[in-house]
Amino acid sequence: MTDTSRLETLEVRVTHHERMIEELNQTITAQWKDIDRLKREIERLSDRVSSAEAAIGPEGGEEPPPPHW
Repeated sequence: MTDTSRLETLEVRVTHHERMIEELNQTITAQWKDIDRLKREIERLSDRVSSAEAAIGPEGGEEPPPPHW
């Protein structure tokens, strides 16, 4: 293997690695965006549950039996 062919092989490998790193970076960035969106959604839903619990009251609101009982 000549020095020129070795150099070309290494350049191809480096180019491939750089492309893979960029693709992985894009994937990680997209995942972080999804994680942030899901965290906000969890906080919003948690606030809704807290509000609903507060509206029910401390006893939890006993549900009356159905009319056929």
